[in-house]
Amino acid sequence: MSDELTYSLTKLKAALQRLKDAVGRASDDLDRDGVIQRFEFTFELFWKAIRYVLEHEGFGCMGPRSCIKEGTKRGLVADGEILLDMLEDRNRTSHIYDEATAAEIFQRIREQYIGSMERNNELFTEYLASEG
Repeated sequence: MSDELTYSLTKLKAALQRLKDAVGRASDDLDRDGVIQRFEFTFELFWKAIRYVLEHEGFGCMGPRSCIKEGTKRGLVADGEILLDMLEDRNRTSHIYDEATAAEIFQRIREQYIGSMERNNELFTEYLASEG
């Protein structure tokens, strides 16, 4: 299982770096839309990393919401409320799109979500190191 988790965390770290780079370079609506697409992809990797950690601990979850809640309950993830907000925003960008929503979500990605995913990725990396 640690190989799967290691691979997942490697992919997540790279995706987070690409997301941070994109946020730093965003200068117009097209760039912002690209950031939102990267956020969607990065969030998918993120919640699946939570799932791998939970599975390694012997707990199951079915989807992102249950994984976030279970990970928070078990003390394996930080910022549970922010992560649930992230999930809501990911769902909003996938199904309903308008300029005002995009601007709000971009701001949250820049100001909250990247930092939260980075903090959790560090927790996952520390978890993996302690298992080795």
